[in-house]
Parts: sequence; structure tokens; C-alpha cells
Amino acid sequence: MREIRPDPDALLAQVESDGEHSTRGRLKIFFGAAPGVGKTYAMLGAAREVAAEGEDVLIGYVEPHARRETLALTLGLDFLPRRSVEHGGTTLEEFDLEGALKRKPKLILVDELAHTNAPGSTHAKRWQDVDQLLDAGINVYTTLNVQHLESLNDVIARITGVVVRETVPDAVFDAAHEVELIDLPPDDLIERLREGKVYIPGQAARAMDNYFKKGNLFALRELALRRTAERVGAQVQGYRQAHAISGTWQSSERLLVCVSPSPLSGRLVRAGRRMASSLNAPWIAVYVETPATVGLGGVDWERLQRHLQLAERLGAQTATLSGVNVIDELLHYARRQNVTKILVGKPQEPRWKELLRGSFVYELTRKCGDIDVYVISGETDGGSPRGRPAAQKTSSRLPYLGSALIIAVCTGVGWLVSMRSASVNVIMVYLIGVVLASLQFGQGPSVLASVLAVAAFDFFFVEPQMNFAVGDTEYLFTFAVMLATGLVISSLMSRVRMQADLARRREQRTSALYSLTKALSGLLTLDDVVRAVVRDAGAACDAQVVVLLPDPSKGLAAHPSPGGFTLSERDLAVARWVHDNRRTAGLGTDTLPSAEALFLPLIDAGQAVGVLGVRPSSPELLNEPERFHLVETLASQAAVALGRLRYAEDAERIKVEVETERMRNTLLSSVSHDLRTPLTAIAGASSALVEAGDAIPSSMRRELLESILEESEALNRLVGNLLDATRLEGGALLPNKDWQSMEELLGVVYGRLARPLHDHPVRSDVPPDLPLFAGDGTLIQQVLQNLLENAAKYSPSGSPIDVKVEVRDEAIVVEVADRGPGLPEGEGERIFEKFRRAPHSLNRTGAGLGLAICRGVVNLHGGRIWAENRPGGGAVFRFSLPLGDAAPMEPEAEAS
Repeated sequence: MREIRPDPDALLAQVESDGEHSTRGRLKIFFGAAPGVGKTYAMLGAAREVAAEGEDVLIGYVEPHARRETLALTLGLDFLPRRSVEHGGTTLEEFDLEGALKRKPKLILVDELAHTNAPGSTHAKRWQDVDQLLDAGINVYTTLNVQHLESLNDVIARITGVVVRETVPDAVFDAAHEVELIDLPPDDLIERLREGKVYIPGQAARAMDNYFKKGNLFALRELALRRTAERVGAQVQGYRQAHAISGTWQSSERLLVCVSPSPLSGRLVRAGRRMASSLNAPWIAVYVETPATVGLGGVDWERLQRHLQLAERLGAQTATLSGVNVIDELLHYARRQNVTKILVGKPQEPRWKELLRGSFVYELTRKCGDIDVYVISGETDGGSPRGRPAAQKTSSRLPYLGSALIIAVCTGVGWLVSMRSASVNVIMVYLIGVVLASLQFGQGPSVLASVLAVAAFDFFFVEPQMNFAVGDTEYLFTFAVMLATGLVISSLMSRVRMQADLARRREQRTSALYSLTKALSGLLTLDDVVRAVVRDAGAACDAQVVVLLPDPSKGLAAHPSPGGFTLSERDLAVARWVHDNRRTAGLGTDTLPSAEALFLPLIDAGQAVGVLGVRPSSPELLNEPERFHLVETLASQAAVALGRLRYAEDAERIKVEVETERMRNTLLSSVSHDLRTPLTAIAGASSALVEAGDAIPSSMRRELLESILEESEALNRLVGNLLDATRLEGGALLPNKDWQSMEELLGVVYGRLARPLHDHPVRSDVPPDLPLFAGDGTLIQQVLQNLLENAAKYSPSGSPIDVKVEVRDEAIVVEVADRGPGLPEGEGERIFEKFRRAPHSLNRTGAGLGLAICRGVVNLHGGRIWAENRPGGGAVFRFSLPLGDAAPMEPEAEAS
């Protein structure tokens, strides 16, 4: 009796899912066949029920489509203000992701999951916004139409003639915690269209003539129902596997077709396809490998592979099982897969063989329980077999000759043993020979070895010797036990050998997948990913592998990598066909089979990101379904890795675009204010001087002129900072180094800033023996000026500014300290970023470029700049410049 245990993979998936759901928000999708079926209405109704229970519900984005009944359901619910985005001369209203994350409600409503966000948004698609909300632990209600599912996009385009550009990956739909189907009959939906509840009258008339044809709506409704049923079926199957439920649940039909090397299996497979189609049910083609059929070769092997390939072409899932008892293994697999019907072929063996070996059909029907068994009559599957050449008949005799030779050797060894010990020890020698034959040649030759061992023992060692006659009848029991022991040993050893072979093959496949997955997980560049795919996939499949990627100039080109192979023009044409049609073709398939290699599309999120070309060392290798499935799995892993790189590039590009947009907005808002303020002051003072003329008093005239001069200098500094920042950003600002005196540079800056520093006494601490340093005097003056202006701007009137210069660690260090409000927590490094202004400085003028220019200039000189809060209040800014080699001596020093 087979012990029923939970599937470890299903348990692991359940644990991971539970762990994810414990921290991640829950997604509920209101799913419909077409616009207008009432998804938004149902979502709002469900949200109101949640709000009535006291939960925090927020409407993040809802499209009421001007329907009064829908608008009525929004009353009483909190709204999140939408984000306005300027694009193409129009203002777009978008969902505010940042506002939602900051608000962090218990439940948020985000309509139209497939929507494409406006340029400059954090994410390109709204489903990505929803994914980030779920990661933040926020539950989400959303809506989705069936035509937006990526896997059905091309199917719906063929049905309706309309290509939908906005799609959602099926993984998002499958990962939803709950999907509620909102269904509406086509007649009712068309009536809603006529009443103007979906589109305005003009649009509604055009929609009914195109997309909303009744036939289209029937097809869309069927697809929506089927996709929802598939999701529920997957949930049922996962629950059954995780809880080790062995009984069959008749929740949906699922067929299993028993495939064998018999010529009748071809018709059996086709009958299974017809039955599955009539029941609209998935089906599986299964072959069970036993110790007696291990190493199947010749025509039988070719026919079996052809039957499995036929089943795959007809849409079946194929599986090869291994076990001692075919029926037990078959039923265990069927119950695990929730199979409801099993199709087997009508037995063709004579009745006497069934009486001796047992009837397969009878045993299956007796043990099947609540699974229905269908027995199909068949006919020989014609056609010449393709694939591996038939094994030579003579080669199948060699194991039997080997077994006979082993028994002959055992007889010689037994003759030597019998001369010094009892004949029972000779029996042990023969049993060792049976074990060796089982290990080396398999079950059939080991059975022959068991029979030959009994015969040789009787002939050579039992009185009368050299004769098969038995003088003592007690030896008959010995012969029986010896034969039974030999047969049991041969059966057990064959079983162990088969399990070892299967374990070795599985380990090779698992190792190949693990090796490739591990290698791809840590790679960040395209060259590394392609190199890993070519290396590991080639070793796993005993083949040469090449990866072809889209090229803007060539369309599709092989990525250069060691271990690949050169493509002919014909193979390159096949690869382009595979990329364009997203279907496997080439060697070993029925599509373009004349190619020298097998080509598989690398598909990620429904898009072809490349093509994998495989040229095996022997073309027959691809006829094995397991080997072919391994190649497909490796291709899917490669596609995921290439897709990850593409997503990383897109994320980086979007990040750069967002940062550029943010910087542009900051620059415009800062510069526009800081330019307008001095220009307004200059214009006002100039206007007063012009209009008043000589009537204005001399003291006021001087004040106005000083105001014009002061604002002009401020404007000049702002423009200079903008130019310097641009030159630093573009790498055009290069220092013109010469030997400089920091004391002299400070003196020049003090004189230049006499007016801004009028209300702040400057206390300098500069040692008299300060050495010279190599630097650009003009740029260092700019640094000192910006730091002193910054200190004066943020210090209370009358407070001193302390300037200290010292030599420390082969560098000259300058310190500017004030008694202002200091730096906010965590702003020590960020204060030097472009356009970065502390919160307490928002009411002061300045574009936030001065400190960024200071950092750029200091970095150009190989130094560093930093800031920190000053004990007792205020902030202190320090920068260091390397002294370098000793400065040349001054003439006075040389004369002395």
C-alpha cells in the first residue's frame, strides 16, 4: 500500500505563499469580459461593505464614467487627490502613488489595472504601482478586463480585430488573493450600450458595429469564464497536493492516456485528444517505465518517442514515470493530478498470457476506485519510425552470453571450493554469480543466470555427478529455494539498478538547472548572462548553444560567446521566424525541420527577448521528451534572466528620466524665483530713479543705487553659480593650478564680501607659517566666498563667523563656522547635492547651488568637503586640499 504524503513542493510553495501574504497586502481583482459589465460598480459596493465595518478605505483612482449610480457609491468614502501631469500640452490626472504610500490606508481602490501611466511617473504601468502598494502591506481592490491579459492578447486580437496595447502579465492575475468574476450576458451589455451607460451615444454606436458585436461578446465571455475557471482549478490542485488528498474530486474533468511502445498507442492518443476536446478538459499522456522495460531500444523506443511527441503536438502534457508496478504508479499519479478518466488500449495478448501474468485492464479497473476507465480498441499506427536507429539483434544477446560466462566461472570456482568444504558453500558461489549478472546485465540475463546456476549445481555437484538425475530428493527443495533466491535477487538488483539510473538522470537534470539558475541569479551584464547560458545549457544538453538577440541594425544577430556555433543563412532565417512568431522550430520539430539546430523563443512577460539555438552532438537526442523538456526549461531560465536585465535597464532609464524631470522642475522653480527677486528690485529702484529724477533726495538716491548694485551682484553670483554648475556637470571646468597662499585668498574674499559680512564679525585663525598649496586661486576663492555667504545668510545678525586654517595629515584644512540653526538630522552629506536646501532655508533666497559648486571644485583639487553641527549651536563646514610636493622657496628665503 503506497503511503500518501503531502507533496513537498506544494508544501514549500504554500509556506512561501503564507509567509508572503503575512506581510504583503491582498489583491482582489474584479474581472470582466468587456467594458461596461459593472466591475467598478461592484468594486465600490464591496469597498462600502468594508468601510461599514470600520476599516480605513481610500479611493485612490476610480473612473465613474459619468454614471450616476456609480458616482453615488463614492459618497462617504475618502478620496486621494490625483496627481496632475503636463504632457503634450494637456494636463493629465494620474494616480498619486507617493500620496497613497504616505497615507497608507487599510484598503485602497485603484481602477483600471492595465492603465499606462503618463511619462515621468514612478512606474510605466499602473499594475506596477499596485505591486508597490501590496509590498507596503496595503490591500488593493482593482478592475481588469479579459482582453488586457497578456496571454490572451493575440487571441482576442484575432477574434475582435482590435489589438489592445495595454496588457497585464498573467503572473499578476494568478498571484491575486481573490478574483471576482463580474459577468453580464451580451444582450444586457448591448442594451446598456444603447442606453449610454458605457459610452456616449456616438461612441456606443461605433462600438456595437466593431468591438461589441454579439459574437465577439460571446467569445470574450467564454474566455473570461474559462480563465477564471483555470485559476480556480489551479487552486484546487494546489490544495489537494498540499494536503495529500488521494481521492478524486469531480470538480472538473481531467484525462490520462496510457502510452506504451505498442503500435496501437497512436490511435489511443488521438482518441484521448478527441475526448478531451469534447469535454473541454486538460489531458495527460503518461508512460510508466519498469525494471523490465529499462533500456528500451530499437523500434520500440522510436515508436514510444513518436507517440509522446504526437501527444505533445495535440496539446497534452506528457510525463514518464518510473516504478515496479505499472498500475500502482499510474493510479498514484492520476490521483495526485486529480484525473477523472483514464484511457487504456484494448489488450492484444493471448488469454493464456493474461492468466499467467494477470490482466492489466482487470487490475486497473479493480483498483481505480472513483476514476473512470475507458478501454479503446486500436489499430496499428502506420508510418516508418523516425529517430534513433534500431538496435542490432545481436547486441541484445551479449548480456545473456555474459550471464552464461559468469555461471561458467562460478562453476570452476565452486569445483575448487567443493574440494575443501561442503556443497552448501558452492550454492553461495552461484548466488554471488547471480548478483554479478544482475548488476552487470539487468533482469532478463540475471533470470537466465539463476536457472543456469541451479542446473550447473545439479549437474556438477549433486550425486550422481555429470548427470541431471537427483539421487537424494531433499535436493529438490534446495533447488527450489536456490532458484527462488536467485530470482528474488535478480528482481531486487534490477530494481535498484533502475532506481539508480533514474536518480542519476534526475540528478543531472536538477544539477544543470541549479547550476544555470545559480549562475544567472548573480549576473548583471548581458555578456555574462549569455556566456553562462551558452556554457551551462551546452553542457547539460550535450550540444552547442548560441543566443540570438534583437539588433537595431540587423534585426536578429547571434551574440558572440565562446562555445557557440556559426549560423548559416537558412538557420538564421529560421531563428528570425521563431522570434517573430514566438514558436519553437527547427531540428526535431515539425516546423522547418531541415534546420541544423533547434531554435526556441526566449519569452518573458509575453515578449520575445531573444532566441536560443541548440545544435546537439547527435540529432536523436532531441527525440527524447525529457531532454527536450530540459532544453525548454533552460530556455525559460535564460528568458527570465534576459528579461531581468531588460527590466533593470528600463528601471534605470525611468529613474534617470524621473530624476531629470525632478531636477528640471526644481531648477525652474528655484531659478525663476531667484531671478525674479533681484530683477524686480532692480526694476523698482531704476523706475523710481527715472520717474523722480532730480526731485529725489540724495540720501534716498544713494540707497536706491546701492540696492541696484547689491541686487546686481546677487544676480551676477546666481548666474555665475548656474554657469559653474553646468561646467562642472559637463566636465568643462578644469583647474589651472598654481602655488597659492590661503591667507591671501581669504583677504581677497573678505574685501569682496564687505557688504554681506557687515553685520557679522569674522574671526580668523590663520597660522603665520602656513605653507603654500597647489590650486586654482579663482576657484578656491569661489569656494571660500560661497561658504562665507552661506554662513552670513543663516546666522543671526551680530553673530560672529569663525574661520580657521590648519595643516593636518599632509593637507591644508579650512573651517568656516557659524552660530545659525545648524543642520537637520541626516543632512550632513545631502546638503551638498544640487538644489538641496534645508527646511529652515525655504524662506530665504538661493537656488541651492553654492554648496554643490564647493564640493565640485574641492573634488577637482583632489580634496574633500564635509559639514556637521557645531557644539553650542550652529554649523561648521570644512574642506581639505592636499599640499602635494613642497612649494618653491620665495626669493627672500633664497637670499638669506
